[in-house]
Amino acid sequence: MSTRPHYAFWPRRLPHSITLPATSLWDNLAVNAWRYPDKTALVFFGRQLSYRALAQGAERLAARLAQLGVQRGDRVVLCMQNCPQLVMAHFAILRANAVVVPVNPMNRAEELKHYITDPDTKVAFTTADLAPELAKASNALAPGERLAHLVVTQFTDAFDAGVQGADAPPEAWREWLCTRHPLPALEGGAVHAWDDALACSDAPPALVVGPTDLALLPYTSGTTGLPKGCMHLHKSIMHNAVASALWGTGSVDNVTLAVVPMFHITGMVSVMHAAIYTGATLVVMPRWDRDLAGRLISRYKVSNWTNIPTMVIDLLNSPNFASYDLSSLVYIGGGGAAMPQAVAQRLLEQYGLRYSEGYGLTETAAPSHSNPPDHPKQQCLGIPFVGTDARVVDPDTLQEVPVGEQGEIIMHGPEVFEGYWKRPDATASAFIEFEGKRFFRSGDLGRMDEDGYFFLTDRLKRMINASGFKVWPAEVEALMFRHPAIQEACIIAARDSYRGETVKAVVVLRPSHQDTTEQQVIDWCRDNMAVYKVPRIVQFVSALPKSGSGKVMWRALQEAEPA
Repeated sequence: MSTRPHYAFWPRRLPHSITLPATSLWDNLAVNAWRYPDKTALVFFGRQLSYRALAQGAERLAARLAQLGVQRGDRVVLCMQNCPQLVMAHFAILRANAVVVPVNPMNRAEELKHYITDPDTKVAFTTADLAPELAKASNALAPGERLAHLVVTQFTDAFDAGVQGADAPPEAWREWLCTRHPLPALEGGAVHAWDDALACSDAPPALVVGPTDLALLPYTSGTTGLPKGCMHLHKSIMHNAVASALWGTGSVDNVTLAVVPMFHITGMVSVMHAAIYTGATLVVMPRWDRDLAGRLISRYKVSNWTNIPTMVIDLLNSPNFASYDLSSLVYIGGGGAAMPQAVAQRLLEQYGLRYSEGYGLTETAAPSHSNPPDHPKQQCLGIPFVGTDARVVDPDTLQEVPVGEQGEIIMHGPEVFEGYWKRPDATASAFIEFEGKRFFRSGDLGRMDEDGYFFLTDRLKRMINASGFKVWPAEVEALMFRHPAIQEACIIAARDSYRGETVKAVVVLRPSHQDTTEQQVIDWCRDNMAVYKVPRIVQFVSALPKSGSGKVMWRALQEAEPA
């Protein structure tokens, strides 16, 4: 069986694999600061930061890190929502020959302890709204395990609180963004204000790291135990930064909307690192707001937007949508959830945009699969990414299964991580030898079609068995998205004394259709889908629970449903 049928759909302008720069990730910023010193690297609520200023600031912070005792290979925590300081601190850590430990800012003190103790972190960067939580985590640890230094920035270090017009933050964010919080106390350590750290006049240490040094230690949650650190070298992140830039028609003149979180692997690699590698401009949003996104895409002529499908759905549902100009967009794609077919169709018909879904894990530096922008399939993971060999194997025998049959997706490629930090046991069980190569076991179930495109069937775990009829939640959700009143829907199983299980829909209504009743939704479903798929129960909620990366957390809804 040919394992490469997807090459028939490969973007003709792209090679199947790429030659990587023999340099560190820091050099991507340094080269563009030299080539395009005055070009805008970052835009944040109207304030623009040039490539020169970004690189100079990162060098001063790197010098400060060296003063604070950070040495080659040391791990430094970076816990922030999207803002220019996140980008500058990320590159400062790399410039100091150290390792970035990106942490989800939604974590609370009890969870944050693990990100201090497991990577043996002594220095952390955060924003002032989150600093008390990080200090609380550190203060609760034994003296030898605590942070020694906490560098704290205020959001207004990077923008003017009085900004008006299209660049202004939403009114609901003003207090969060514009309040200047006092610095917390760090027991046995020191807290440093961002501006003071940035004022360092020392020269940074010599840059000694290269492709084979550890660059990044993002943590991933498994089905068991505490999160595990994924060891990524400069070269694995470099690969997906360069490949993502090529895949998304990257050039120095791209304008990229940075709204997926840059503490998460997709935002960090496919958005931030890809943009910095090409010298593009990043328009930064600290979190999602549909009308701010609409205004920024229009004002800055955003060309590239990587997102979560729920963001697109939300923007299209804005009452102000007609006033936004999306004509500058040339690439739109993302992952984390399936894009409803009806929404993808609207993007194609109104804007000529084909939504390119992708798939990857923290272990694969985001994309291991992506849909070719010219030949995407809907509700599909895509084809194996640049330089990647992916297969579907029987999880028990580890033999490859025939086309169309379900098995575990495994992948081999330059983007795959080295292993789990301090967890040789977990590393050993995550890899297998297959056809003489080391393949990573994704733990996800899927299938490959005759064209070499991969599909996730992991939803097996979500399948609802109603009187022997198999109901697939994704299918029902996709249908419900076509209802004019429905903004979002998540399908779960409910107990039923007669059918065993029955279908329940948890629904968010559009603001314009708040008077819709549960019975009207059920009646519409009865008219639009097979009777066994029709939700017998509809529950209206104001919002669906979402993870830090924007995925709908269906398991949380399912677990909350009484057994």
